[in-house]
Amino acid sequence: MSEQQSGVPQNRLILLTGTHRVAPGLLSWPAWQVLRETSAASGGQVLTGEATHPQLPYVRDAGVEVTVVSDDDQGAAPQVLARRLLADARTGPVVWLAGSDGDPELGAALGAVAAGGTQALPAIEVVPGSWDLPGSRLLDLVAVMDRLRSPGGCPWDAKQTHQSLVRYLVEEAYELVDAIDSGDRAHLREELGDVLFQVAFHARVAEEDPEDPFTIDDVAGEIVAKLMRRHPHVFADVVAESAEHVERNWDELKAAEKSGRESVVDGIPLGQPALSLAGKVIARSRRAGFDVPVPGSVTVPEHVDDDSVGELLLAATQLAATHGVDAETALRAAALRHRDAVRAAEAAAAAKAAEPGESAAQE
Repeated sequence: MSEQQSGVPQNRLILLTGTHRVAPGLLSWPAWQVLRETSAASGGQVLTGEATHPQLPYVRDAGVEVTVVSDDDQGAAPQVLARRLLADARTGPVVWLAGSDGDPELGAALGAVAAGGTQALPAIEVVPGSWDLPGSRLLDLVAVMDRLRSPGGCPWDAKQTHQSLVRYLVEEAYELVDAIDSGDRAHLREELGDVLFQVAFHARVAEEDPEDPFTIDDVAGEIVAKLMRRHPHVFADVVAESAEHVERNWDELKAAEKSGRESVVDGIPLGQPALSLAGKVIARSRRAGFDVPVPGSVTVPEHVDDDSVGELLLAATQLAATHGVDAETALRAAALRHRDAVRAAEAAAAAKAAEPGESAAQE
């Protein structure tokens, strides 16, 4: 077949790149086109350096002949392979089916040989056969986590449980907060990765549960469904005109989902720090309309802002320390008492709402 018939010009070296994060056999149309046309061209060759290349079975099933270049054929240095590919491409089109890492050493060697050579060079082209989608590196995390937990992996990782990992999850969350406060972008990226690792770790442990296993895909699927369900103004036809409107919709949808709860303060995690626990109890009760008075009082500063509130809290902490009181423990106990007061207010409101119906029934 002539050059014109094949559609592939002679004197051409094509580096066909891809990614292991895409299922083997899924190649772009330009990739299939150059593979078929090169295989059919006079003197055309499709070569690879990996006998176990994941694309090989699918490419061969499509009728494309692929030759595996062994280490002996390549020589010890990438420059030897580079010189061979350039020499072959001078007599016919050559496609190099690159490894999953893109064969960066070969790319560098081609550049070095081309820069130092005296012969006319064939055209060198890179054709992406597949490429990573956003989030595809998460597949690498899943694979690494699987390796760590599997036989032959890490003995320490293999023996961890949900319970033994709790303290690391808490520590990593606090370190992430520190990174956010520091404004250091590199530190933030690192700590986000550490928290993400904890999620992947717990999901991998859950996968091994003999009675109720679930996977990282189940975890991701559930949060995707929840986000779509709680954002009807984005994924459905509900209109939200402001951030406040969005928040009200969120609270209403969440309340409907948690309809089995008896109190607005049910479900508040008690393991969180006392200050955030107190804030959560107060916020939940106020949003539900139960503005239960908080015992005690403070002198309200002239300007209520982050600085003045922080100083009040610091003063309260100093007061506790002066009198031998642990501020964290004291605030936690007070927050729990306030939670009970909210439940009592809810019960009283429910009883009052039921009174007219009961009286009418008696009459």
